[in-house]
Amino acid sequence: MIMMAMLTVLAAVLFAAGCCCGGAGSADRQGVVTMRGKPLTLVGPQLQAGDAAPSFTAVAADLSTYHFAPGGGKTWIISAVPSVDTPVCSIQTKRFNDEAAGLAPKVGLIAISMDLPFAQKRWCAAEGAKNLQVVSDYRDRAFGLAYGVYIKENGLLARSVFVVGPDGRLALVHIVPELTSEPDYDTVLAAAKKAAGL
Repeated sequence: MIMMAMLTVLAAVLFAAGCCCGGAGSADRQGVVTMRGKPLTLVGPQLQAGDAAPSFTAVAADLSTYHFAPGGGKTWIISAVPSVDTPVCSIQTKRFNDEAAGLAPKVGLIAISMDLPFAQKRWCAAEGAKNLQVVSDYRDRAFGLAYGVYIKENGLLARSVFVVGPDGRLALVHIVPELTSEPDYDTVLAAAKKAAGL
């Protein structure tokens, strides 16, 4: 029992020190995003248009594991926000939910954050968001680390949008420089429509 407690404490210390998120094998990137002007550190690769889109797992609203596998002939918009319970994130997610209705079925939309699935489910019910798949990266951080938008300082996702083409490659990588600003919706939507042939 004591040994188990010691292992738990050690794991927590290692995680806080960055051994799980940002240690050896992970790339720390500074100068990409700020929060109210203060520089933040992103962990993970610097993806670019043309790169293969990484697959990832996340947690769905019913606590099941959601698997994202790019390709298969469908275009995807992946919208990442720090938290749906903040004004700008809520606006962003609602905007893409509204746009998704006019893009289906050739374009799918995923909204992802570190919010717990319960909070996401509550937000979707309150806002009537039914046109997108909302998932949480809280458990595995698989999306944030694979797409290079995990924020080291606060454990959230940087505001970003990725367009994945039907060939499984990134058609657009849009990381918003200032965390409190909205993304460029027109550029994202144009890239998604072009990738989907709309």
